[in-house]
Amino acid sequence: MKKLRINYPWARLEKGQGFFVPCLDLEATREEGLRKALHHRLFDARAEPCVWDGFTGVWFYRVPPAHSAQS
Repeated sequence: MKKLRINYPWARLEKGQGFFVPCLDLEATREEGLRKALHHRLFDARAEPCVWDGFTGVWFYRVPPAHSAQS
C-alpha cells in the first residue's frame, strides 16, 4: 500500500488554532502528526479522532492560552 505524504501546518499554527486531516488509519495519523509537532518544539499539540463533514479523520490543535483571572 502506498503511503501518502501529509503536510502538517504546525509551523504557521498559533495557539487555539487547529486543522483536520482525513484518514482511515486514525492511530497512525495521530502518532505521526504529534511526532511532527515535536520537531517544531510544540509541546502543547493535541489530537482527537473525529468525524467532520462526513469524513473520518484526526483533528490536530494547539491548546489555547489560559486566561488569568484578575481581581
